[in-house]
Amino acid sequence: MEHTHFPYKYIAIEGNIGAGKTSFCELLQKDTNCKLILEEFKENPFLPLFYKDPDRYAFTLELFFMTERYKQFQSSMVTADMFSDYIISDYFFTKTLLFARKNLPDHEYKLFLKLYGALENGIPQPDLLIYFHRNVDILLQNIKQRARSYELKIKPEYLIEIQDSYFDYLRNIRSFPVLIIDLQDIDFVKNNSHYEEVKRLMTKTYQPGVHRMTLVV
Repeated sequence: MEHTHFPYKYIAIEGNIGAGKTSFCELLQKDTNCKLILEEFKENPFLPLFYKDPDRYAFTLELFFMTERYKQFQSSMVTADMFSDYIISDYFFTKTLLFARKNLPDHEYKLFLKLYGALENGIPQPDLLIYFHRNVDILLQNIKQRARSYELKIKPEYLIEIQDSYFDYLRNIRSFPVLIIDLQDIDFVKNNSHYEEVKRLMTKTYQPGVHRMTLVV
C-alpha cells in the first residue's frame, strides 16, 4: 500500500468528457486507502437517446442523473467510513447544474434549478476539486478510443461549450481550493511517472480559490 498522504478528506476529480477522470480515480484506488465514488453513467437509460435527440430527452436525462448522483452521494458519504483515509470521486455534485444549464432551454432549466436547490444542501463540498484540462482534439481521440457508441457523434463544439461552462463556474469559487491541471497529452494510465506527478500535486496544501498549473514531465 502506498503511504501517500493527502491533506484532504474528500477529493473530487473533474474534467470534460474523455479527460481521464475515472481512469485516474481507479489508479488511486489501487495504491491509496480511499473510498471510491464513480459516476454510474452506464445506468442512465436516457443517455443514448439524448445523443440521438437532445431536445426531446435532455430534461429526462438530467433529472435522472441528478437523482442518481444524489442517492449515490447520500449512501457513500452520509454514513461515515471508518476504514478509508480518503473519499475520491470522479465528479462533484455541481456538475449536475453545469450540464443542465448547457442542455436545457430556459424554462426547463428554471424548473430544474428549483429541484436542484432542494437537494444540494445535503451534499458536502469537496475539500479539494481537481479539474483535468485537455484540448478538444485530445478529448475526441480519447472518446474514439474508448468506443462508447453513443459518444462517437459528440461534436467539438459541444465539448468546447462544456469546457466553458466549467471555467465560468470554477473561476468564481472561493470556499474551497480548485486545482486546474493542464494535462494535454499526459498519459497517466500508460506512464506511471505521469501518474505519480499528478498524485504529488495532490499532496500539497492549497488555499481556497483557483490554482492552475501545466504538467510537463
